[in-house]
Amino acid sequence: MPTSSVALPISALTREKNRININSGGGSSDITGTACSPNTVHWTYDTYALSNVAGKAMVKRGEDTWFFVTADYAFGMALERDAANVVKESGGKVLGDVRHPLNSSDFSSFLLQAQASKAKVVALANAGGDTTNALKQASEFGLTQGGQKMIALLQEITDTHSLGIKATQGLIVTDAFYWDMNDETRAFSKRFNEKVGHMPTMIQAGLYSATMHYLKAIEAIGTDEAPKVMAQMRATPVNDFFAKNGHIRIDGRMVHDMYLFEVKKPEESKGEWDLYKLIATVPGDEAFRPLDKGGCPLVKSN
Repeated sequence: MPTSSVALPISALTREKNRININSGGGSSDITGTACSPNTVHWTYDTYALSNVAGKAMVKRGEDTWFFVTADYAFGMALERDAANVVKESGGKVLGDVRHPLNSSDFSSFLLQAQASKAKVVALANAGGDTTNALKQASEFGLTQGGQKMIALLQEITDTHSLGIKATQGLIVTDAFYWDMNDETRAFSKRFNEKVGHMPTMIQAGLYSATMHYLKAIEAIGTDEAPKVMAQMRATPVNDFFAKNGHIRIDGRMVHDMYLFEVKKPEESKGEWDLYKLIATVPGDEAFRPLDKGGCPLVKSN
């Protein structure tokens, strides 16, 4: 499920068909909010966590005026909404926003508006090729050279790698996984790289973690009947290379630590994939939305 616009209807379909839906790619926090399902697990990240981790940390550092460049679809809108709320609650101000179509090639008019706002932070509430194109053109327009801080609210390590460390140095990124955190992440990532040819993104690492958790639940109870497997998955902590003491809530959110990274300067990097330095580790219960704040009907009935 690569986007929220796909993930939301699939969540509804698997509830209707009584099948299990494990989502790693689609990011809208509505998946475990108003659109929650007893059959869906949201594994890797969501718009609330991405926004919450970045917004609080940056405002705390004095980066307290923001301008959003937002993709005009479900994921982008949810990401901006969640980030703007965090910025305001933390004492910052949102000076403006601009919306762009999915798969835009020309960000010049959007970035000029961001530059003219004089906001300390230009936040990209988009993903994939849109983020890549926006970052390339932001560098060309001299936004960071002019003192504005760029945040990619969803940036995969493969995108950072393809853009290059010179173009992305200083970029702030929220992530659920990084290959070089510890011996376990390095061992998994080495195996992945040998098979696929690049280090795993958080979505790919999350997919592997989720698949293993699902299969272990079936093995433990001897059936693949959806309600029983879901109950076993919720009852079993997630302890693997991806998460420590992770747990699945009644709303479907798998709660785990999240991380804030800054892209290294070229002279700090010791290798092709040595791209990030850790700024902050945020415990899962602080990173993700509180259970009673999402509007999930299952919480009321639980």
